[in-house]
Amino acid sequence: MTTLSRPPADPSAPRPRPKTTVRNWLLFGLQDSKGSHQGPGGVPTAHEKKHSWWQVMCLTGVDYFSTLGYQPAIAALAAGVISPLATLVLVLITLLGALPVYRRVAGESHRGEGSIAMLERLMPRWGGKLFVLVLLGFAATDFMITMTLSAADATAHLIQNPMAPGWLQGQNVPVTLFLLAMLGAVFLRGFKEAIGVAVVLVAVYLGLNLVVLAVSVFEVFTHPVAVDNWWQAISTSHGNPLLAVGFALLVFPKLALGLSGFETGVAVMPQIRGDVSDTEDNPAGRIHGARKLLTTAAVIMSSFLIVSSFTTVVLIPAQEFQPGGQANGRALAFLAHEYLGVGFGTVYDISTIAILWFAGASAMAGLLNLVPRYLPRYGMAPGWARAVRPLVLVFMLVGFLITWLFDADVDAQGGAYATGVLVLMTSAAVAVTLSARRKRQRKRTVGFGVIAVLFIYTTVANIIERPEGIRIASVFILGIIVISLLSRVGRSFELHATRVHLDRAALEFMSDELDGPIRIIAHEPLRLSPEAYRQKLDSAIEVSHLPLDYRALFLEVVVDDSSDFETELAVRGITRHGYRILEVHGPVVPNTIASVLLHIRDVTGLMPHIYFRWTEGNPVTNLLRFLAFGEGEIAPVTREVLREAETDVTRRPWVHVG
Repeated sequence: MTTLSRPPADPSAPRPRPKTTVRNWLLFGLQDSKGSHQGPGGVPTAHEKKHSWWQVMCLTGVDYFSTLGYQPAIAALAAGVISPLATLVLVLITLLGALPVYRRVAGESHRGEGSIAMLERLMPRWGGKLFVLVLLGFAATDFMITMTLSAADATAHLIQNPMAPGWLQGQNVPVTLFLLAMLGAVFLRGFKEAIGVAVVLVAVYLGLNLVVLAVSVFEVFTHPVAVDNWWQAISTSHGNPLLAVGFALLVFPKLALGLSGFETGVAVMPQIRGDVSDTEDNPAGRIHGARKLLTTAAVIMSSFLIVSSFTTVVLIPAQEFQPGGQANGRALAFLAHEYLGVGFGTVYDISTIAILWFAGASAMAGLLNLVPRYLPRYGMAPGWARAVRPLVLVFMLVGFLITWLFDADVDAQGGAYATGVLVLMTSAAVAVTLSARRKRQRKRTVGFGVIAVLFIYTTVANIIERPEGIRIASVFILGIIVISLLSRVGRSFELHATRVHLDRAALEFMSDELDGPIRIIAHEPLRLSPEAYRQKLDSAIEVSHLPLDYRALFLEVVVDDSSDFETELAVRGITRHGYRILEVHGPVVPNTIASVLLHIRDVTGLMPHIYFRWTEGNPVTNLLRFLAFGEGEIAPVTREVLREAETDVTRRPWVHVG
């Protein structure tokens, strides 16, 4: 690039101060949240780059496929010689249960909110918001523990490698913190780099696993004695086939970590490039790509799991799977060293370490998609929560704290990880069951209902088996609820409207005022009789000294759902009992009035004056009513909202109270 291809720098322009530079770097990419006036919402002008479905599959695959690093060992430790049968149960539930569920979730929640959005639509108001916060707590548990557990497991693989230097022994926490910091650096640099790194890691890792499994299968067939010994062990310990199947079903919840990729697969849907004909309401191309992503990933993973569970249990002595054994948590790595030599085994270890380290990338992508879609929209997070970099720093600090508290121990975090995964999958199964029932699809309702019951059993069994998981998840849930409610209170005096629209009748009501000001009387929509309007007009004329010939213009706010925060306001001009009325539906009366007044000022160029009567009742009680139900002390709160929204007092709409 030459100096002629960009505008010349102005030497007289002041250089940005360090604080401004850091702030601009942190908030780079923050959505322009200004609508037609001050307030959150709006659509970003820059179009985010999208990717092919197979590239996004690699991003979610660094989490999903990385479980090959420890899943065969977990299966062998939990189920013993019948681990192939238990793994087959896992594969059947994956292909016949989880996959159909999430293919439907992808179709009904194509913006990446997952099953949480589907359930949110079924539970409005504050109860629905609190339910979403609980599910977000489980999602945070799943995604955050994915990051810390995978990094800790990568550290374990690094330290256990025969060629690792001795000084690494006992340094699990520092090494894990370093890996988490490197993961955060990738996202601070940019999401494009995360996709590129994921594609390379998944391609190399799956290729090396293919080599290891091909050699292992060859060894199995060239050593029939090993197969005979394995079969004899099954016959001895599980002579009755039905008992063996029953035992496999009982130990299945311990293998549930192998289902971790579906929720992140849906969460990263917005990164998929759709068709040219896609619309925001019906992105058929993106949905088709997401379904191909989910199906391809499930088939690949299922194939690897079946082969690996069989070869590892046949070729590796049972004692090596026990704690302290060479195959504990690294069964395929054991086979790579055993049959392909230390050199190839070390290369395999490096690829395993790399993909386990980067497994947190899909979890980070899921968090970066979920948090800005819910909490800022609920008013339960500060405005900067829409930007990527501040969130990355927050998540990294939480990851550091978790690693330090659990001493980078993989087993100590496994219960919380499985709990988060299973609760989200259970919520997805319940959501699609309710969706099918609402659309009167009987066969699908029954099918999804059976899947939901299966996941409920798995979740309950996991909680009973590892109760520490639900305790850790409860900490995340409590933290999210407390922080969210405090943030909601802190943002109570902000404008909520994303957009304000005045219909033709509303504009005509104000066309009589050519020089201003535009006088508006606030009125409660609960009192709609002619006498109520007459009394309100007489009171305003008497107390506020309005002209005797004033042609009344009333503003009524109808509160629909006081738990909402960001809303689009449609102001209708109607005539009732001969009086002109501006009617608008909104979540909070004072903030809605302030948004309408500012919009009227901007559209007409005239200054609005709003006239109130004092609200009766205790001020503290009225404040609580405002926070919970959007009503209460209307006049002073409207004035405070206007004061925060418009700092220039000469441009601030007037508030009169009498």
